[in-house]
Parts: sequence; C-alpha cells; structure tokens
Amino acid sequence: MTGDFPDSLRPAASTPAVTFASGGEQLLGLLHLPAGPGPFPVVVLLHGFPGNERNFDLAQALRRAGYAAVVFHYRGSWGVGGAWSWQHVLDDAAAVVEQVRADPRFDPARVAVAGHSVGGFAALHTAAADPSVGAVASLAGFDLAALAAATSADSDVRAEWVTAFDDELRPLRGTSGTALIAEAEAAGDTWRLPELAPALAGRPVLLIGASRDPLSVQAVHHDPLVAAYATARLEHHAFPTDHALSDHRLAAASTLIDFLNRNLA
Repeated sequence: MTGDFPDSLRPAASTPAVTFASGGEQLLGLLHLPAGPGPFPVVVLLHGFPGNERNFDLAQALRRAGYAAVVFHYRGSWGVGGAWSWQHVLDDAAAVVEQVRADPRFDPARVAVAGHSVGGFAALHTAAADPSVGAVASLAGFDLAALAAATSADSDVRAEWVTAFDDELRPLRGTSGTALIAEAEAAGDTWRLPELAPALAGRPVLLIGASRDPLSVQAVHHDPLVAAYATARLEHHAFPTDHALSDHRLAAASTLIDFLNRNLA
C-alpha cells in the first residue's frame, strides 16, 4: 500500500465538487470520499464566520479513517448566491444534512454533524432539531445567544462586536456588523445552546473548548454546555489553544475520529 487506502480498493478515493440546494441558491461544497464501494458513514463539517478556517485537515483525516466528509459554503459566502445571515447558516446546515442522507453513497443511519465556532453552534442546533443525526461535535463552539446577551447589556460591547464583524465581511455578501448583532439580539434566548439539552439527551455529543480562546471564551461558550448536557452521552475536552485550535489540530482530528468510532457504529 503506497497511499491512504489499499491500492486494489475500488473505486479509488476522490474529491469531487458538489452542490446543495437551499433557499433557492446552490451551495458550493467539496466531498472527501474514501476508497471502496460504500455506502460510507458521513460527516457534514460546518465552518464558522466568515469561513477562513474550513477544516479541510479534519475532512482529510476523516476520509483516511473511512468516513466521507462534506465541506460547503453557506448562502452569501465565498461566491455562493444569496445573503449571509445566522438563520441562513442554520437553514443551510439542515438542508445539506437532509440531502446528504438521501445520497446513495452514504449510509443514512450513520450521519454526523461537526462544526467549528459558529459552525459548532449550527451543528448543535441541527442535531437537536433532527433526531436522525447520529452524533454531533462542536469545536470551539460560539453561542450566539450568549453574545446577544452581552451586546444587549452593554452598548460598548455591542459597538466592539459590530466593528469586529464588519472587519470580516469581505468573503460575504448581503449583511453588516449591525445586521448580524441585531439578528442575534432578536433571536435572543431562543438560540441558547444550553436549552438544547432535552433534545440531545441520550445522544452522542462531543464538545471541544479552548482555554486560550478570546472569542469562544471557555467560561461563557463551553463550560455552561458541559453542565447543561449532563443527560447526553457527553464527551468534553478543553485544549490549551486558541480559537482555531492552531497547535492542536492533530489532537482535534484524533479526538473527533475516536468519538465517531465509538458512537457512529
């Protein structure tokens, strides 16, 4: 064997471009397909805001471990039509999971969702709303409701986040820092991640926090979920790293794969 799979295994591994329909737009994505006949267990990987980190290293690691992995862009991001909004992130994630489940290349009984930052927020919401999702993982997850509580309470904090979002809009279309804060504040407690606990009870949940994360601060965005999800089949870690898990990417990949191997059988 000279590659990631036995040379004789067919079809060979491939990385085709894929599209998904959502909200009248075509979402652009990339499929990491293992070698062999399938159908494969599949992980939908959700990137955060604005999507500079797309977790292709995780997708490649998942493929080597025998999982298909899908990475895609939401509406209004990275050349995809439509407008970016937090609600579109949630809607697009749900739409992709539904379409992946119907694809004969994948095992519909072994579909997982994993996300980073706002992608972690979307992964948890997607799994909570869809009981057929077999496992869910949030890496440095960002709770938009916790942000909304902070910005609603302090105008200076609100102004800082508006500026921070405005500085990241170049890959996006149809939104602004002010619009993003207003949308999160309007949703308020309806988006609180701890409130998903009843829907996730008894289900496999992986939470990875980062103790040096200045964005998804561990005490605000990670620790409350560890406490709230006690009734889930919960695995949780806090790595000593930053928001992108910059020096713990191998640890993140191996932790995710070990979690899936135990829970997506």
